[in-house]
Amino acid sequence: MSLIRRQFLTRAAVAGTVLGAPVIANAQSARFNWKMTSAYGKGSPFYMDGPGSATDLAKRIREMSDGRLNIQVFGAGELIPAFEGFDAVRAGTVEMNHANAYFWTGKTAAAQYFTAVPFGMNFQGMNGWFYDGGGIDLWNEVYAPFGMVAMPCGNTGVQMTGWFKKEIKTVADLKGLKMRIPGLAGKVYANLGVDVKVLPGGEIFPALERGVIDAAEFVGPFQDRRLGLHKAAKNYYTTGWHEPSTVSELLINKAAWDKLPADLKAIVTNASAACNVISEGWCQKANSDAMEDLIKNQGVIARPLPDDVIKALKVETDKVLADAIKDPLTKKVHDSYFAFKAKYDRWSEISEEAYHLKVRG
Repeated sequence: MSLIRRQFLTRAAVAGTVLGAPVIANAQSARFNWKMTSAYGKGSPFYMDGPGSATDLAKRIREMSDGRLNIQVFGAGELIPAFEGFDAVRAGTVEMNHANAYFWTGKTAAAQYFTAVPFGMNFQGMNGWFYDGGGIDLWNEVYAPFGMVAMPCGNTGVQMTGWFKKEIKTVADLKGLKMRIPGLAGKVYANLGVDVKVLPGGEIFPALERGVIDAAEFVGPFQDRRLGLHKAAKNYYTTGWHEPSTVSELLINKAAWDKLPADLKAIVTNASAACNVISEGWCQKANSDAMEDLIKNQGVIARPLPDDVIKALKVETDKVLADAIKDPLTKKVHDSYFAFKAKYDRWSEISEEAYHLKVRG
């Protein structure tokens, strides 16, 4: 190679490095200030405060990004009403919302599958579907027409069936009952004659105490005790039929998401995945302590729903799901969800269930 050619290539390489440096530097020094709203009130444990919560997620993102992505968190009612996060993110009023996808079933029926499905999968199964079974990809396909992306960022694990002022002995006891219950489970109860109500967490106790409702489902022992639901009703039912695990959703405006450099997207994704696991672990400890207190010290009667009631709920669930999948996109999500569940159930029978039946017991 001639001397002149070597000098030209060397100078070109140096120039390319110098010209490219500002682009890299600008990408790594750009700072973003975002707003994130929530469907839950400021200070709410699990949702807004504590390990895996919305504020914890924002803190992790800020620290991992060295302050390049700063997220201001607003509780329900501070910036927008509790159930208007979907519209706010879609419009770009805020960049993020922290809630549960099943609040948006009025926008798209498929949203339910990304929170909880009656008689569906537990925490382990949901995560398997999300991260390795195509669940998150489907989630984003469902939200694409709305200009949004989403990912799991929390999970309560199995939830309690709820609080009832009167004992439930048969299916007939459900008829005419006024109950706070969201999502597909609300439609299932409605088929059995329940008068379904959807109320934010802060409105449940006064409604139950005053007799505006006769029963209520919220989350689990810790959260329910914090709301004082045990003071308004003493019959606490379980099985988790309606929400075998309940996923928290991080909803993001797609235009804002696309403006983030790749490393900040990775930080958000990984912080969200961390909160998904950490929050569920916190729930196990908090619920264990709270349930012990409710039974030993608060006069609460905890028991499973009668078998015939569970069977009736399963029959109606199948009908509700059959109606939901008339929508092609919902059917696509449904088929993916239940195909994964079938394989997971077979594995769970010889792993988790065998352990609970043969070892733990």
